[in-house]
Amino acid sequence: MVRAALRLRRPSRLIAALLVAVAAAGAAQTQERGGFVTGTIQSPVLTIDPDRLYAESAYGRRVAEALDEQGAALAAENRHIEAELAAEERALTERRPEMAPEAFRQEAEAFDRRVMRIRREQDAKARALAARSDAARRTFIRAARPVLEEMMRESGAAVIVEARSVFMSLDAVDITEAARARIDATISPEIPETPEIAPATPGEAPAEGAPDGPAVAPPGADAP
Repeated sequence: MVRAALRLRRPSRLIAALLVAVAAAGAAQTQERGGFVTGTIQSPVLTIDPDRLYAESAYGRRVAEALDEQGAALAAENRHIEAELAAEERALTERRPEMAPEAFRQEAEAFDRRVMRIRREQDAKARALAARSDAARRTFIRAARPVLEEMMRESGAAVIVEARSVFMSLDAVDITEAARARIDATISPEIPETPEIAPATPGEAPAEGAPDGPAVAPPGADAP
C-alpha cells in the first residue's frame, strides 16, 4: 500500500534563536539612542508566545490554509493510487493459476518495483510540503525581527523571552498580540501560488537534504 505521511512541523527553536539575536540588538540600540517611547509598557524583559504569534498572524493563517489544501489533495491522490494498486494486485493474483511460474514471478517483481517507485515519489511530495511549511516560518521570522526590535526600543527592554519558559509574569509584558497586529500591518498575508510538486525521478529516491520545492514567501520579504 502507498501511504505518504504529511508532517507539517512547527518548531519554535528558530524563533527562539531570533529572540536571542533581537535582544542583543535591541539592548544596544536602546543604549545608543538613549530614552524610551512613552505610552508603552516599560520593562527590561518582555515575553512572547512564538507559536501563537505565527499561527494567529494573517500570514501564518494563509500559509496554513494553502498547505492544508495541498495536503488534502495529496491524501486524496494517495487513496486513489492505493485503490488502483490494490486492484492491480488482485488481478495479478487471480491470473496466477493460468500463468507459467516464471511469467508470474516477472510480473510480480515488476509490480513490486513500481510500488516502491510510487512510494518514493509520494513520500517526496509529503517532504516537499513539510519543507514549504518550514520555509514559510523562516520567512515570517525575518519579517518579524524589525518589528520586535522596534517594540524592544519603545519599551526599553533588553530581552524577549518565551512566555512558556517564564514561571510568573504580568500580562502587560506579554507582547504576542501587539506584535502580531504590527506584523500583520507590515507584511502581506497573500502568498504566491505554489507550483505543483514534481514527482521524484522514476526509480530514484530524492537525495538527502535536497530542496523539495520553492519556499512559500510573502511579497517583498528578504531573500534567504
